[in-house]
Amino acid sequence: MSFTYFSARILAGTLALWIITTVTRPAYSQETDTSKTVEQLASDVKPSLVTISTKGRDGKYQGVGTGFVIEKEGLIATNLHVIGDSREFRIEDSSGEQLKVTGIHASDRVMDLALIRVEANDLTPLPLGDINSLAQGAPIIVMGNPHGLRNSVVAGVNSGIREIDGRKMMQLAIPIEPGNSGGPVLDMHGQVHGIVTMKSLVTANLGFAVDVAPLKALLEAPNPVTIDQWLTIGSLDPRDWKPVFGAQWKQRGGRILVGGTGAGFAGRSICLFQGAIPEIPYEVQVRVKLDDEKGAAGLVFFADGQDKHYGFYPTNNKVRFTLFEGSSVFTWTVLYDQPSDAYRPGEFNTLRVRIEEDRFKMFVNGQQVLESTNRNLTSGKPGLAKFRETAADFRNFIVAKEIDKSSLSQDAQQEISTTISNIPSLAELKPEHLKPLLQGPETARTILQQESKRLEQRLKELKKLDADIHTHAVARRLAEYYRDYDARLTEAADKSSVSFDLIKAALIIASIDEQDINIAAYLRQVDRMVTDIKASLGDEDSPNSVRDALNKYLYQDNGFHGARFDYYHRANSYMNRLLDDREGLPITLSILYMELGNRLGLEIEGVGIPGHFIVRQEIEDTQVFLDPFEDAKVLSLDEVKSLATNGRPEQFQEQFLEVASNKSILMRMLNNLLGLAQDEDDKESMLRYLELLMALDKTHIQNRGMRAIIRFETGRKQAAIDDLDYFLDTRPAELDLNQIQRMRDYFSR
Repeated sequence: MSFTYFSARILAGTLALWIITTVTRPAYSQETDTSKTVEQLASDVKPSLVTISTKGRDGKYQGVGTGFVIEKEGLIATNLHVIGDSREFRIEDSSGEQLKVTGIHASDRVMDLALIRVEANDLTPLPLGDINSLAQGAPIIVMGNPHGLRNSVVAGVNSGIREIDGRKMMQLAIPIEPGNSGGPVLDMHGQVHGIVTMKSLVTANLGFAVDVAPLKALLEAPNPVTIDQWLTIGSLDPRDWKPVFGAQWKQRGGRILVGGTGAGFAGRSICLFQGAIPEIPYEVQVRVKLDDEKGAAGLVFFADGQDKHYGFYPTNNKVRFTLFEGSSVFTWTVLYDQPSDAYRPGEFNTLRVRIEEDRFKMFVNGQQVLESTNRNLTSGKPGLAKFRETAADFRNFIVAKEIDKSSLSQDAQQEISTTISNIPSLAELKPEHLKPLLQGPETARTILQQESKRLEQRLKELKKLDADIHTHAVARRLAEYYRDYDARLTEAADKSSVSFDLIKAALIIASIDEQDINIAAYLRQVDRMVTDIKASLGDEDSPNSVRDALNKYLYQDNGFHGARFDYYHRANSYMNRLLDDREGLPITLSILYMELGNRLGLEIEGVGIPGHFIVRQEIEDTQVFLDPFEDAKVLSLDEVKSLATNGRPEQFQEQFLEVASNKSILMRMLNNLLGLAQDEDDKESMLRYLELLMALDKTHIQNRGMRAIIRFETGRKQAAIDDLDYFLDTRPAELDLNQIQRMRDYFSR
């Protein structure tokens, strides 16, 4: 029998529902003086039920799970999987009023239980019973929020007590739907005997509930954490950033997002960079986009960590330079406030400040908009700022002695503009036409975006060209990074001494979709992870104890886990999102596990078995197979064979256990993304992934053939013909060249 957890993240679906308000009591029911009808129980229990919603990857609350009050002073029980691994969530009582969460009073991953502390002192608790006192066949009811339909009740019977994965579970002859998870299982006296946690995938009217005994044990020995400690996903690293004056600063996918209202004057909130700052002169730069042009957000510098700082930011379609010397309007001076042709409303704009000994120079999208000699403040930290209700998206924050501006120079922009004006139509475009634009890809993309507004008739083509510049820039970076490794590998006498950072390569791949990834920042994060793990080790720890420390750091302390409920979300294939969200596919988790392990001195290699990806640790003459997707569970050889053959070990082949090369790992990641895009019929995404696959292996016949077809279907006719010409020139034996010629003739019409 197979089972699955129901998470609040997958609770959108059909409106199939069992809502039973009047149920005939089974003939075997034994009534007592304190027994109640289903109608009475539903009425009594309703005030104790709560609705739990979690915040998804798009930043919106989605899905619905269930919880129930067990203490009058604000303690709520539910499944751990309902609130997710350190994700944001909210709780509403039966009337729809939101309850303020103050912390997680206790949690147990094995038993899938969580106790949530909310700010309240007059809730209606449910009494806890004893599962051993509930006879097999006894009538029960379950209340919850199936498919988001609140306070629903369904009746059934206790089918018996089962042990599943070492846990005592109540088997329920009852339909369990998404949203029931975390709901109470009650006897006809209103006592809770279990917490709904599983449903069967085999039959609809079968579910399972956790015994209430572990819940009582958690009450006796809690492990409380505050909600601030719990909500670590997306939080800023205090070693890099320090928010001041409140608001909600988050880091997601290589970006810094801010919303809410700051506590400073004018709703001000600032976030100060904590890294090293060069001696004057130096420069500060960031790309920023406002949710509303009436808002204000941008750079600060010379900030003292309290009320004093300079600010340079767009607001109300103008560019403003301000001086804050205190906490009130009387200490605020607007030094400059003018419209600028360089500023592009509604888009990302690059702000840059050059700080010199006697002046400041300020630029918008490479164009200088003002110069100031105001020196009321002479030292302090740089950072970011937002005002009032503004929500803003910051990308690529840089502090450097001098920021490379070659791609932003007037000459470079003019050269790219000339190239764009002479570029052929998309149907005639060849990859070599892009080469001049790749000298400054960001500038080229900026100009193309501006041109698209003036040339509506070419809007779609220009956007595709914009994407192609980015795609070819990423493909070139990936090819160069791998080519350098391959050259060193060829020349080296000891192949094992040649290093290749799979995490960096995986981040390059992620940047094809997750644009503006700060790869260097993520690599620093990985280095810090290694440092933190080493701090827990002794001088001569064995490989097993080092592995234990690695496992504890990843899975227990920081909540890294395999994606369960949105497995096919593309974000699970992005290394930056794994590091941000701590959730990923077997291959992304394995890459992280391998690289951390190797940096810690372990010998760990990847093994790409069919349908899954695991790792193998070499310890002297023995091999240990581990599954990073399952908290680095140790696998026996029989378990590996079963996993590789989907339970048919007679189909196992020894080649399944071969060590995966770096190239094969990267190509497998890209093929995963290609498959997802193909399922969604997203041809533009398919083309991006094919370009990266070809960057790794230009001789791959299948990928080149598919790229030719997708290029043609997306309007890139000449580029498609070039792929077919490659086949006609190289004449691979595997292909029917007559068919290739006929295809070329068709493409040329």
